[in-house]
Amino acid sequence: MQIVKTGFINNLLKYLFDRLLAFIALLILSPLLLMVAVGVKISSRGPVFFLQKRVGKDGRLFTIIKFRTMTANDGINTVTAVNDHRITKFGAFLRKWKIDELPELINILVGDMSFVGPRPDVPGYADLLKGNDRKILTLRPGITGPASLKYYNEEEILASVGNPKEYNDQVIFPDKVRINLKYLERSSLAEDLKIIFLTILRKHDDEY
Repeated sequence: MQIVKTGFINNLLKYLFDRLLAFIALLILSPLLLMVAVGVKISSRGPVFFLQKRVGKDGRLFTIIKFRTMTANDGINTVTAVNDHRITKFGAFLRKWKIDELPELINILVGDMSFVGPRPDVPGYADLLKGNDRKILTLRPGITGPASLKYYNEEEILASVGNPKEYNDQVIFPDKVRINLKYLERSSLAEDLKIIFLTILRKHDDEY
């Protein structure tokens, strides 16, 4: 009973922290978000935002919001390497510094995401989770997390291999599952604050 109570309190604190920090961050960053939106619009044809269905907590679908960084997306190739011909010059800059992910603060504010958690997969990859691995879906997906820190240069890694999708499916994806399961065991507000701090430093957590 005590473990259940502690887990409930940790989840509640994490949820309230996420929404409050997302609200404050959106207020502070609103001038930057506006400038980036203008930059996306004038740098290439297309909408300002990239919207895509992702798998969220308990397997529910939600629409993730990001700044558009590509000229087009055929909806088939969900693995992107750094040299992908679809990425615009301005988009490459946004992706390098993860600025394209700032609109996900809206997803956090409405409760679809958290600051820290597994990166939300498209339905096809979430379907690959079997047995104990599906426990990951009890977490809200995050903007950052221990797996994101380890693979902060994922696009560069994929660009260096012969078959990016195969390498992602056979090496990176299983390792992310392992890391996210370990994060699930350790999940707490204190752990999230540590990971947010490491994200600012762009430093991998060696405990994962």
